[in-house]
Amino acid sequence: MWNAERRFQGQSDSPLDETGKAQAERAARLLAALRPDLIVSSDLSRAARTAAPLARLTGLEVILDKDLRERHGGCWEGLTDAEIRERYPDAHATWTPPDGESATVVADRVAVALQRTATAVTEQVTGGDGLAVVVSHGAALRLGMSRVLGMPDELSGVLGPLSNCSWSVLGVRYGRWRLMEHNAGTLPEPVLSDDR
Repeated sequence: MWNAERRFQGQSDSPLDETGKAQAERAARLLAALRPDLIVSSDLSRAARTAAPLARLTGLEVILDKDLRERHGGCWEGLTDAEIRERYPDAHATWTPPDGESATVVADRVAVALQRTATAVTEQVTGGDGLAVVVSHGAALRLGMSRVLGMPDELSGVLGPLSNCSWSVLGVRYGRWRLMEHNAGTLPEPVLSDDR
C-alpha cells in the first residue's frame, strides 16, 4: 500500500497488499520458467513474501539475507516525497535521510550480498553456471548493482528505478559483471511460461 501512496518505506516492514501478492504470483510464474538454482531474499517480510510464490513453484528454499534490506530511511520512513521535501529541504536536495543510511553504505552492503549470492550459486551448481534470483528492494538493488558493475557513486542514478516485481539480469562475461536487462517484466524468447 505504501508504494501506491508513494511513501518512503525504507526498512519499515509494511505488508504486501492484494496487488503486491498478485504481482508476486505473476513474477513467480515467469521466473520459475528460468529454473533458478537459488533464491535469496531480504529478510523484510514484504520481500520474503514476494519470494514465497517462486519458492513454492520451484521447490527451493528462500534464504534470507539482512544485507539485502532496503535503505534505512530514519525519520523519512512513512513520509511522502512532498512531506520529505517540506520538512527536510536540504537533506531532500541530496536525498540523504538525516538519521538513515547513506547511499554509499547501502551500495557497499548490498554489493557484498550480491557477490556472496553469486559465489554461493557458482559453488552449488556443477559447472558453476547457475542462476540465482535475488528478491530485494528498489533503491537497495539499484545502489548495489551500480557498485557491482563498477559505476562511480555519482552515476548510480543512471539505473532507473525498478517497478514492483520487475527484475534486472546481471551476468559475468570475461570476468566482469555486466547488466543484461533492467526493469524487465517479461521473459525473452524462446522461454515460454504461463503468463496469464
